[in-house]
Amino acid sequence: MDWTEHTIWWHMYPLGFVGAPIRDWPGPHSAEAAQHAGEHRLGQVTAWLDHVLALGANGLLLGPVFTSATHGYDTLDHDHVDPRLGTDDDLDALVAAAHDRGVRVCLDGVFNHVSRDHPRVRAALADGPHGPDADWFAIDWDAPGGPRPAVFEGHDTLVELNHANPAVRAWTVGIIDRWTARGVDAWRLDAAYAVDPGFWADVVAQVRARHRRTWFLAEVIHGDYRETAAASGVDSITQYQLWKAIWSALVDRNFFELEWALRRHNDLLAAFVPNTFVGNHDVTRIASKVGPDAAALALVVLATVGGIPSVYAGDELGWTGVKTDGWDGDDAVRPAFVPAPTLPWDGPEGRAFRLHQQLLGLRRRHPWLVRAHTRTLELTNTHYVYQSTADAGSLIVDLDITTTPRAQVRSPHGEVLATVSPSEK
Repeated sequence: MDWTEHTIWWHMYPLGFVGAPIRDWPGPHSAEAAQHAGEHRLGQVTAWLDHVLALGANGLLLGPVFTSATHGYDTLDHDHVDPRLGTDDDLDALVAAAHDRGVRVCLDGVFNHVSRDHPRVRAALADGPHGPDADWFAIDWDAPGGPRPAVFEGHDTLVELNHANPAVRAWTVGIIDRWTARGVDAWRLDAAYAVDPGFWADVVAQVRARHRRTWFLAEVIHGDYRETAAASGVDSITQYQLWKAIWSALVDRNFFELEWALRRHNDLLAAFVPNTFVGNHDVTRIASKVGPDAAALALVVLATVGGIPSVYAGDELGWTGVKTDGWDGDDAVRPAFVPAPTLPWDGPEGRAFRLHQQLLGLRRRHPWLVRAHTRTLELTNTHYVYQSTADAGSLIVDLDITTTPRAQVRSPHGEVLATVSPSEK
């Protein structure tokens, strides 16, 4: 197995995690910027690395860390760390501290769009259709009210790059190459579904020519995952279909939906290894979506089916948070964490944490699960028994929501490996 198939990612959103200002941020060129850089907030992330290991994870999947206008996905400068997080040296120190512990680091590569205030956007609009930067973006030069660049999914502040421009491709390769050379192990390609897969195929191939063990995860929300993986050359794709089926089956008391999604998941595993998850920075937390008892069953599924799993920071503590529409809709799922954790956790957080330790530990003891396929043994709306199998082993997983949510993981010989019930979380 490659290192990537032994990795369990702890996914976190840095700007929120460290309590940095977001909407009331005057910008990286403001008088406050130097002060924020002096606070070296990325050190707070370093302080949580032992928590990552105690959890049973060994990968740190970071949200945006580069200089941006507000929330991180409106990038202004891919060559430097956002001053609200610290300095480039602070990121180097975080990567080094992670590597010292055997923890891999994945950065969020936002290459579909940039901030409307990005220097190149400003230059393109100022210089007109014949300027040197005009071809970096799709701009309607005759739009009423003045030139209008194409934007990402209606977000006026996020200007889409022109991926047909070879200069954009070379620029993207250059950014990934430079940060990978500084020790970054992997890249999440944000909004990869909005970009021609041929662009990614070229970028991935060029980066791999110099950094052959770099892992690429594409954010893909819809479409044909197998086709996208094949055409783009990425290693993994976010398995949103399975994410949706897990919580929806528990909410609607309909395990037939989960069973159907797992059959589809088997098809994907024949082509590549998806990134599996029950929470991330863009969705309502699983404990809010299905309730804390059913969230434990969602974790059982995550721990026992094929894929490269990620745990969203705070889910392992049973935290809640509902994503809403509007300018502050992400705040509840992107909260600030304390500067350093206190281990061991106690109370409800401790119970959730120990359950994660138990189930992620089970997965570590059965590393073949990364490529395991599932087979249905029993199925009703509220009771589902499946067998996860790969060449190296097999497990039986019993999920029951007929009354209160319960689950059990057994060996094929009947040995109970894990039990989850409301009284035992």
